Parts: sequence; structure tokens; C-alpha cells
Amino acid sequence: MTGLRMTDLRLVVLSLCLALLAACETNDLKRPPVPLGDFVMGLNIVLADRAAAPDISRKATADEWKAAVTKAMADRFGRYDGNHIYNFGINVDAYILAPPGIPVVLSPHSALIVTVHVFDDATQKELNPGGKQLTMVEGVSPESVIGSGWTQTKDQQMARMAYRAALAVQKYLLEHPEWLKLPPTPAPVSPKP
Repeated sequence: MTGLRMTDLRLVVLSLCLALLAACETNDLKRPPVPLGDFVMGLNIVLADRAAAPDISRKATADEWKAAVTKAMADRFGRYDGNHIYNFGINVDAYILAPPGIPVVLSPHSALIVTVHVFDDATQKELNPGGKQLTMVEGVSPESVIGSGWTQTKDQQMARMAYRAALAVQKYLLEHPEWLKLPPTPAPVSPKP
């Protein structure tokens, strides 16, 4: 009986851990969009012809990356209906799509490196001359604990990494409220002694 109870306890602990991991990465697209001022997305151009991948990675074509990142950007930024048009140019620089490994012990993680260029359509100027390189690593989730190479298809991995790339672009925009003509975030006020 003691063995049965220990097994039950392990299953409960494992279930709780998986539930916590699932809460670590949620799809925020179901919530209202983060305020970006008078923002609306214009051009959404993605290039992946020069994307590099190590030999260990599952392989993906430039067209597959273009489709995944274009969709993720449209899903995230297509929700805005302001009047000030911002155009995006995104280069997929490098990626790794985790192959099946040894679960838990040796489970490679997926990663994606992109360079984002942001343009103000009204002025026809690049807001970040030269672009900004962003690196995304597969987040923690029930699928990635034993290795996403075992639990997800290549398309699922690409969609997940493209989602993370679009989220990183949004966070990058929020780091530059002057581009979006947002009021600066006030500094925290410390209590006086």
C-alpha cells in the first residue's frame, strides 16, 4: 500500500508542476491589446532567405518562416485600428527547431533570431536605423519539459517561436514610447522618510 500511495503522490506532484508550467506561458492574444497609442500596422514584410540553422535543427524553408512570422505579426498587430501607420521589415537571421532528444536529460530547445526594422509611414523614416536584433528562446511549458522535439511538430514549433518574436517586437516598441507618441512611463515614487 505504501508504494501505491507514493505513486499517487508523485502523480499529484507531477500534475501540479505541469499546471504551473502551463501558466508560465499563456497566449496573451485572447486579452485586449496593449495600448500603442494611435498605432496601426501598415506593411508587414518578412524575409528569411538567409536564415541560418545548425545541423541539429529540424529544417524549415524560407517560405515557411515567412508565413509563420507574417501570421504572428498580423495576429498581434492587426488588432490595432489607429491612424498612424507603422511599417515592419523583419529578417529571420537564424533559428533552431528542437529535434527529438533524450527526454528531460538532453532535450534541445528551439530558438529564433530576427532583426526588426520599424518605419514611420508618414515620414518614410526608419525609426531604428540598422534595425534591432531580437533573440527568442523557447519558453517553459509542459511541451518543452521533455523536449518540444518530442511533443510538437515542426509547424507547431515555428508558430510558437513566431508568436514569441511578435511579442518581442511589441515589447521593443513599448521601450520606445517616443516612436508611438505615448506619454513616458512615470518613474516610481519612493516614500519620503
